[in-house]
Amino acid sequence: MKKTTALLMAMAMTASLVGCSTGTDAPATTAAPAADTTAAPAADAPKAEEPKAEAPAGDKLVVYGIYKAGDQTWFIDEGAAAQKAVEDLGGEFIYVDAKMSPEEYLKAIDNAIANKASGIVTCIPDQTMSQAVVDKANEAGIPIVAADDALQDASGSKLAPWVGINAYVIGEANGEWLANYAKDNNLVTDPEVGLLIMTMDTVSSCVPRAEGEFDKFTELCPDFDQSKIFKADYDGTTDKGNTAATAVITAHPEIKKWLVTGANEEGCVGAARALESAGLDADACVVGLGAYMAKDEFKKEGGSCMKASAYFSADSVGAGSVNVLMDIINGKEPVMETAVDAIVVTPETYKEVMGKAAE
Repeated sequence: MKKTTALLMAMAMTASLVGCSTGTDAPATTAAPAADTTAAPAADAPKAEEPKAEAPAGDKLVVYGIYKAGDQTWFIDEGAAAQKAVEDLGGEFIYVDAKMSPEEYLKAIDNAIANKASGIVTCIPDQTMSQAVVDKANEAGIPIVAADDALQDASGSKLAPWVGINAYVIGEANGEWLANYAKDNNLVTDPEVGLLIMTMDTVSSCVPRAEGEFDKFTELCPDFDQSKIFKADYDGTTDKGNTAATAVITAHPEIKKWLVTGANEEGCVGAARALESAGLDADACVVGLGAYMAKDEFKKEGGSCMKASAYFSADSVGAGSVNVLMDIINGKEPVMETAVDAIVVTPETYKEVMGKAAE
């Protein structure tokens, strides 16, 4: 009887130990097929550092970076900066491309939770999912920080700390540059001139960019015919930007000289390609937003109709999101909003302003 009792007690203790296991001995990427969600930021991006042998598994810093369009240059650069910030702290960063898919995105969030991530930095593909995502993270006790596009409720109130660009002010900078270009080239009252603003009206961080562009341009060019100001809404990709711009350009053959700006770099480049296809690029002026693609336009032999772009640092957003996340992890009160400013660059100034980012 005593032997039986001892055996049963030993079995119970073993079961208890198994039930308390954190599962952190397994690699963080094993919970889901890597081919579905995980992508390397770039060929030359920092590699994930091996966890220090002397550190207990439970103390290992593992941060997931889950980005709505992880194949875009902006997010690749932002992810690389976030990865470096995490690795400088001795941790591991897992970069995930959600491929603009809500399903892939939720799968990635679930993976991070299942693998007991220390924290998540993220740009969500559909802001209407924000509450569900924040609830998932909160229930799992995992801090989350929004990058670029806020995690917000239906009224626009932020549900988690946010790091991104100073959207309206940056829009104003683009509008001002374009207005000065129009005045310097006698285009304000030219009947053949039209203004096209590329918009993303379903993304809260993009709406104020377009508003700033419109407000500042019309403020500085009050004589510009506002019936010749057009909008083309797209999803943030170059292809859809091209399609949206082409539709507007085709619908208005009376406009021979286009001024263009927009919500992100991809949309503006898409519009530039549309102008080239229509044979209207020689008299066009496109002002991008981000400069991470404009730098290549500036290098083109023979030039490009992209004449300028508002430059802001993906490094600042990427590293900044990790800094805010670490404040939460370390028990500090996080800053709820961190906004990065920009400066408009041209083919003559971008190398000096952007430094290594211009390469």
